[in-house]
Amino acid sequence: MNNRKVGNILASYGIILVLFLLILAFSILTPRFLMRDNIFNILRQVSIVGIICVGMTLVMLTGGIDLSCGSIVGASAVGAALLMTKSNMNPVLASLLMCLFGVLLGLANGFFIAQLKVPPFIATLGMMTSVRGIAYIITGGLPVFGFNRAFTVLGQGYWGVVPIPVVVMFITFVLGIVFLSQTRIGRHIYGVGGNEEASRLSGVQVKGIKYLVYATSGFMSALAGIVLLARVNSGQPNAGTGYEMDVVTAVVLGGVSMSGGQGKLIMVVVGVMIMGILTNGMTMLTINEYVQQFVKGMVLIGAVALDRFIKTRKMRQSAT
Repeated sequence: MNNRKVGNILASYGIILVLFLLILAFSILTPRFLMRDNIFNILRQVSIVGIICVGMTLVMLTGGIDLSCGSIVGASAVGAALLMTKSNMNPVLASLLMCLFGVLLGLANGFFIAQLKVPPFIATLGMMTSVRGIAYIITGGLPVFGFNRAFTVLGQGYWGVVPIPVVVMFITFVLGIVFLSQTRIGRHIYGVGGNEEASRLSGVQVKGIKYLVYATSGFMSALAGIVLLARVNSGQPNAGTGYEMDVVTAVVLGGVSMSGGQGKLIMVVVGVMIMGILTNGMTMLTINEYVQQFVKGMVLIGAVALDRFIKTRKMRQSAT
């Protein structure tokens, strides 16, 4: 096997090797790491970020980014909590309304980006700040609690031995994978990210695709907010703060190009697990939280640098 083939294999599947090396390292450093309870704990911890990653992957495949995801998580959580406590609304209806709220915010992002040509980074950064402000305004900066305990089953219950949030994450990933790989719209999403102008000339509704991916991202963020609300049994206006970094890092680690057009949702699962294992392992080793933040930041920089290196390498190979 020549060096080019080895390089291509490592570029495509090296992240899986990283995952196994992390598991091996933490299992040696702390024997409790591979216990069943801890494995399910990791899966439960990554479930919120994993749900958001499905929407973020669609956005990044078009060459965009959605920094408002964490704020939508928080606003959706407190919105549902207020509807259930102040209006005595049915939990299912409250959850559906908040998911619709997430879709509307995603459509607003799509409007700014597709119609007004605002760069995705700026548009979603502004939305992130504004939506977080909404969460604080409607709660007065105070947590919301006191809703029906039966609602917490969504975040704290089990389906057999598997936590329900993990089941929700699994379902969203399966639906996302099928959507991207088996539908024409999924192929159009890749096309828009690969070459937007060529897609437009071939008849693809580029603006419609952008509306769709940002609306989906908003929906997934709102759904994650509902699951988080059920898990912690309290609507916190600061919920989801910093999630955007974890989500982007997991998606890029999973091989989705920051430039769009390349990446597979199935590999994003690996990226999500790496982020979860890093956090869990460092916590079990009692590593300082600030050190954990530093490590996560370096992982993000490394993932983006690797993405650029792989893309440059492929361009050079195609030129020769």
